[in-house]
Amino acid sequence: MRPVVELVEVSKLYRTNGDSVYALRQASLALEAGSFTTVVGRSGCGKSTLLSLAGAVNLPTTGDVRIDNVSTRQLSDADLSRLRRTRIGFVFQFFHLLPTLTVSENVALPLLLENTRMSDELRRRIAGLLEDLGLANKTRQFPHQLSGGEMQRVAIARALAHHPRLVIADEPTGNLDSANAANVLSWLAKISKEMGHTVLMATHSREAAAVASRVIEMRDGKLLNA
Repeated sequence: MRPVVELVEVSKLYRTNGDSVYALRQASLALEAGSFTTVVGRSGCGKSTLLSLAGAVNLPTTGDVRIDNVSTRQLSDADLSRLRRTRIGFVFQFFHLLPTLTVSENVALPLLLENTRMSDELRRRIAGLLEDLGLANKTRQFPHQLSGGEMQRVAIARALAHHPRLVIADEPTGNLDSANAANVLSWLAKISKEMGHTVLMATHSREAAAVASRVIEMRDGKLLNA
């Protein structure tokens, strides 16, 4: 079975003020369907750059990133945008929920922006996701009425609304207390193990990283044990 995502000898070079800095150096990594992988390392070691390449947000300077065996280098900007919208879900440290929308409306928003009609099927899909994530009694509430952990679970539901093959989570517990962080991590493990989504998470916390089935150390732009 082919990996959902494969990075082959990938490097990313940034040039600023005449200086050249490698954020990522010859990284190779394959993510199988339903796997939960964390990349752990200090701030500035290149974790977010790695996730941006795996999530088709950026392109590598050298090497190749393949998603479902399609090279991101071969895709137009429009195709890359479509790939992100249809196959990848993103969860960030900050929740990015719209304060004037209810929980259900926030989860549905990416689909509605794609001109997906709010059908009974979509309502059932959203209700099912929120129930799976322990938010069945929060559907009509607004973000300010939720705890930090609940808001992050809403963000996870939003990331899953379009049935993505891959979920990219960049420091998803970085803005949470320890109890809410543990809760969110358990849900990320669940969507991998029970729902079959491939999860790639970046964190600076070794405790958070330990919930994954595979932990990769990153230092100075290099994957040490991939």
